[in-house]
Amino acid sequence: MKRRQFITLLGGATVSSHKVWAQPTDSRVADLVRAGKIRVALFLPLYAKDPVTGEMRGNLDGVFLIEIIHALAARLGVETQLVGYPTPPEAMSAIKAGVCDVGFFGIDPVRAAEVDFSPPLVQEDYTYLLPAGSSIHSIADSDRPGIRIAVVRNHASTAALSRVLKHAELVYAETPDTTLELLRTRQADAMASARPLLLLYSDQMHGSRVLEDRYGALILAMAVRKEQPGLLAYISGFVEEAKASGLVKRAVEHAGLRGVEVAPLREATR
Repeated sequence: MKRRQFITLLGGATVSSHKVWAQPTDSRVADLVRAGKIRVALFLPLYAKDPVTGEMRGNLDGVFLIEIIHALAARLGVETQLVGYPTPPEAMSAIKAGVCDVGFFGIDPVRAAEVDFSPPLVQEDYTYLLPAGSSIHSIADSDRPGIRIAVVRNHASTAALSRVLKHAELVYAETPDTTLELLRTRQADAMASARPLLLLYSDQMHGSRVLEDRYGALILAMAVRKEQPGLLAYISGFVEEAKASGLVKRAVEHAGLRGVEVAPLREATR
């Protein structure tokens, strides 16, 4: 089986592409096969760009997600195009508008009203990153007047936190890196997000720690535009097979991620 890797441009953004020629067409994905590509919406910090070539590559969770999407593209026999957006809402808008075919998002009620989700791929705790010397030792400790918690605007982890906090103040930034900067500069007392990202950031902040406690969980799945039942069914089947075969577990391990668990299989697939 022949492989080819190349770089294309889509809508002015650098797009990484990967193609494997393969097998017969399933009617549920005939449009993708005719197009010869599957366009994948990613948002920061799931990707980074090579400073020399401009090529997109996976970053953090994006490393294992890109391995998953390459496996799906290989099964379809099409090219993968990775399209980067600064924020989750912009990536979500690309799915809704049909600019991209699929994306990876945490399942929540607001998003579920806008796109359709596959079964979950992985689960990650939502928790806090704390600076050296912090007096916070649990989620409950943080919910006090005067405590400022840095969060990413419109992120699923932020929506989950806003539902449980009563007294602490949320301090917003647009991306994870700028949210971390609020913590570094003491404009916040804690940063809230998914555990794998916070563990990575903790490595960069001397004396910092990530709480063992959690306030919720990211249930990560693939998302497609509404009113595409055939595509949704195909991708849902692929996700369950990827979990059952060990593909998802291997992709997480290859990426060296900490704090990520493969989501359980649906009962009917066991």
